[in-house]
Amino acid sequence: MSGHSKWHSIKHKKGAADKARGKLFAKLIKQIEVAARDGGSDLEGNATLRAMVQKARDNSVPADTIERAVKRGTGELEGVRYEPASYEGYATGGVAVYVECLTDNRNRTGQEIKNIFVRNGGSLAEPGAVAWQFERKGVILVEKQAATEDDLMLAALDAGAEDIVDEGDTWRVTTAPTDLHAVRAAIEAASIPITSADLTMLPAQTVPLTDEAVARGVVRLIDGLEDNDDVQAVYANFDIPDDVLQAVVA
Repeated sequence: MSGHSKWHSIKHKKGAADKARGKLFAKLIKQIEVAARDGGSDLEGNATLRAMVQKARDNSVPADTIERAVKRGTGELEGVRYEPASYEGYATGGVAVYVECLTDNRNRTGQEIKNIFVRNGGSLAEPGAVAWQFERKGVILVEKQAATEDDLMLAALDAGAEDIVDEGDTWRVTTAPTDLHAVRAAIEAASIPITSADLTMLPAQTVPLTDEAVARGVVRLIDGLEDNDDVQAVYANFDIPDDVLQAVVA
């Protein structure tokens, strides 16, 4: 597992995620609107919208809020028009960072993202400089105590999962983006509860961060990016040993 993933897992267990629930709702609603606008409101025919709606449900976004977001996306209700924008750069230690945004003002968002990088010891890069280091995947997390490896493999691999990785107290199931829904459904049909299921970007290689000061700088940059209202997701290719990670998030 990348340090980025482990870091988020620890923050969630510490309760930090609850403090950001309102901000998370806003980000999810934006994603639903754009997915509905780009691919229509039919969940079966729009895999991206289906994934975004499921993620919103997993995070307890009210059904009527989701419905209104879909209608704004399809034009049935008036709303702000958001456009996707991505930014690439480097954190301290040579860590590659890929940022996905939804914005109604590209100039404002671009300047804000640049400022966050600079304030935290990073720098923006040209488009394409780091994107090639990441690949879009579906990722499902299952607690170790919820299933044996054999049971999980039987359900997931038959449904199209690409890989199952042991990550300590969890199993990580990786899928092609279009197979995420089917693999999730198969796992749940086998009465195996999941912790999360999401579309993400996985790095091909990771940069080990054994220096606590460098690790803190990377985490501070990503925290700053994720706190921006226009930022939907931040991906970084670092790996932090558990002892260093515990010190960073303590």
